[in-house]
Order: sequence, then C-alpha cells, then structure tokens
Amino acid sequence: MKKNNGLAGGPDGLIYTARLPLSSATLNWLADLIRGHLKKIGSRWRALPAGKIAAIVLAVLRCDQRPGDLAGGNGIHRTTVTRWVREVVGLLDGPLIRTRRRTGTQNRRNYSGKHKHHGLLVIALTDDRGRLLWVSAARPGRTSEITACRHDRLTARLRAAGLGAIADLGFVGLDDSGPDADPAVITGYKAARNRPLTRGQKLSNKALAAVRAPVEHGFAHLKNWRVLGKVRTDPKWATALVRALLVLANREVSR
Repeated sequence: MKKNNGLAGGPDGLIYTARLPLSSATLNWLADLIRGHLKKIGSRWRALPAGKIAAIVLAVLRCDQRPGDLAGGNGIHRTTVTRWVREVVGLLDGPLIRTRRRTGTQNRRNYSGKHKHHGLLVIALTDDRGRLLWVSAARPGRTSEITACRHDRLTARLRAAGLGAIADLGFVGLDDSGPDADPAVITGYKAARNRPLTRGQKLSNKALAAVRAPVEHGFAHLKNWRVLGKVRTDPKWATALVRALLVLANREVSR
C-alpha cells in the first residue's frame, strides 16, 4: 500500500491507492498493446497515458473495481473507464459465470438449476499442465455442459485433430462414438441408485481425478480475475471478456 501523508478529504470523497497482484511485465505488455492500437487508429490524445490506462483496466478485470470509483480517483468520467475496458478486451479477444439477476425471459434463460443461481456457462480446455487453451462462447446458465459441447461439435473437432480430453462426471455420455473407435472424451463412472461402483471403477475415478488436478489449477488462474465473480455488464459481452482474460491469465502464468 502506497503511503500518502497529504490531505485525503475533499468534496468528492476519499481517494485511496492499492497494489495489484500482477507482475509489471503484464502491465508493460498491455500498455505496449494499447500504444500500438492508438498509433494504428491515429489517436493522438487520451485523458491518461497508456500505462495508466492499462493499470485502470487491470484493476477492473483483476480486482473487480467499480469503474465509477476508479474514475473519481483519476479525474475522468465513469463512461471513459468503461469504454477503455471494452476497448482493451477487444484487443485481447483472439465454469459458470455469475451475472446479475434479469427480469422476464432473460431471467429464466440465465438461471442454472444445477448451481441454483443466475449465470452464464463457459466450457474450457487446458493442456496436461493446466494451461488454458480454449474457451467456448458464453451461453445461458440453464444450458447443460453436454449441450454446449455438442453445439460446438467439440468431440468431432478433437477427433479430427487427433486429440482427446479427460472430463469430469458432468460430461458422461458426451462421446457417443462406436465401440471400435478411440474415445475423444474420457470420463469416470457414475454410481446409480441401485448400482454402486465396483472397486475397479472407484480406482479408475481416482486415477482420472489425479490426472485432472492440473486442469483445476488452470481454471483457478482464470477465476482469479474477480470481474468474473459477477458480470455486471451485458451478458452478450461475456464471451469477449472471458477470451480476453484467457490471454491475460496465460501471460501472467508464463512470465
């Protein structure tokens, strides 16, 4: 925390500074990206320099700081901060995300019976080290994982690339290939009401859980961006937001 012994009060309220839990390499990389974009579009003036804009955007994405609070502390308008965030997310665009409750048909579409709250569903793939490789488009919370994967033709694309995936029990039944074909998606075994798991099935589930451990680390890196705690903007923008965070998360992890 930076010490400031000057006067903190004022007609517009108190102002504080805080430390972002990110590396300076990520900040500098994002600032260079913004400078390149401004040069490309021929923008000669912004209210703040690129480095400051990058810090404000990262504060919104990483710590879920309110644009209005950051705007007041930097002498700019709230809509300016929101515009900068969307602009940077557009430059970077290459589990269930909670959203605010909506009314009418939107309320029903985004409610997840599995998680018992409103949100958006995103499917992600990682490599064996837990590095995020791909995320799907954000869909209404009531969509099941299997339905989302089938809509993206995930198994066909994995098989065409000669790849396979190890998934949790929520994806049982996704791979409906024939008995002679190599499975594109491997899952564990589910116990039925009158059919408990055998010892071999339990050992298989345990082995798969050990292999999937790095995957959970990959999702954890994505969830560290607190803006995903509850998306306060239009859910249609969530796909671009998640894909931008995938880029930033990989940059931060690989530094």
